[in-house]
Amino acid sequence: MMISLILAAATAVDQGPAIHIDWLGLLRAIAACASMLAGLFFVLAGTLGVLRLPDFYTRLHAAGMTDTLGAELILLSLIIQSGFTQMSLKLLLVAFFLLLTSPTATHAIAYAAYKAGLEPKLGKYKAPSIDGDGS
Repeated sequence: MMISLILAAATAVDQGPAIHIDWLGLLRAIAACASMLAGLFFVLAGTLGVLRLPDFYTRLHAAGMTDTLGAELILLSLIIQSGFTQMSLKLLLVAFFLLLTSPTATHAIAYAAYKAGLEPKLGKYKAPSIDGDGS
């Protein structure tokens, strides 16, 4: 995308004094770049969370929350970049499918780990007992 902007600028310089700027195309390119960078930020933050957090549940939370938002923002940038085409409709369907399945899969993995007996790593503060006996 950056190469196409550079090539467009180079051809505009070659045309002489009659320079026409496509403002809508420029705004679409800026919005697509901003969405892509925001998506990459969230994906990298999730990766850092998976590497740094102490136990399975916190790692799963970091991965589950950030991969959904990061992937949705990246897909949004691709939709903006493709314009109003059949490809944007396909990308929108992929985004909708991802929005439904990613949190569901994260919940299913956490529930399977809980049923398998995997205990969360707790610090000095313990969760209150569900039994109601105060212990």
